[in-house]
Amino acid sequence: MASSLTSLVNDDSRYQKSFQLFLERSSEHQCMQDFIHNKLPDILASIGNGKSHLNVIGVGSGAGEIDLEMLSELRQKHPGVTVDNEVVEPSSQQLHNYRVSVSQKKELDYITFTWNKMTASEFEAHWKEKKMTKKADFIHMIQMLYYVKDPAATISFFQSLLDKNGKLLIILVSGESGWGKLWRTYRHQLCNPDISQCVTTEDIKNILDSKGVRYQNYELPSQMDITECFTEGDEKGELLLDFLTEVLNFSKTASPELKAGVLELLRHPECSVESNGKVIFNNNLGVIVMEQLT
Repeated sequence: MASSLTSLVNDDSRYQKSFQLFLERSSEHQCMQDFIHNKLPDILASIGNGKSHLNVIGVGSGAGEIDLEMLSELRQKHPGVTVDNEVVEPSSQQLHNYRVSVSQKKELDYITFTWNKMTASEFEAHWKEKKMTKKADFIHMIQMLYYVKDPAATISFFQSLLDKNGKLLIILVSGESGWGKLWRTYRHQLCNPDISQCVTTEDIKNILDSKGVRYQNYELPSQMDITECFTEGDEKGELLLDFLTEVLNFSKTASPELKAGVLELLRHPECSVESNGKVIFNNNLGVIVMEQLT
């Protein structure tokens, strides 16, 4: 990462603002919801081995909107079960929002929530320290492997927690998305070397293939309107640019050459299409589903 630049994750309030704008400008949650309602039920059908109690771990759960939709599908596939749900989320604001959502939904009384305000690596250390032997039936890691130092080790740890017939679900940006092109081109200038900020499902599949680990994968078409990024001084455009580059105040702190290069690349046909005066970025996601290692 260029020395003059600061990672967006260092400023949680600006990160949350840019993330909310990203959700408004993109079809991210809609494409995840399509997957959850249409494909996930079949994936969840085989978990649990007929048990009346299921253990779930959500890693990087955010405010829980997607978690709660998945838990609803789980309930429909396995009516009558009780669920122990470990929530792992480092942002106190997001965790608070998740707890508020849960408190307003009386129909969730079959779920026991355990709130872990920590990162994935802190959770792993905590789990090992406590010598926990509990196994999980369903673990999901949605859009969070960017924030760990070693994705392969993190996946390996959580896969080791799976019970028989358990499933580990990973969602990241697809290697075929505009993000993939942006990161392949500007990895050294933009990506924070302390985390795996520029990881795509392509990288994860390569890791799993090299280890001979079996998985299923799905592509989720998604897009994002980034038109405002091209209006100099536009406040929302600058927030979106921060989110796209993961750099705090990118427009103000990047060199003119880097800023011009990134803006040019964002318009490149491998990143975006231009239609009716709008620039629509390819925000495709990839899903990887893994089982217990045998």
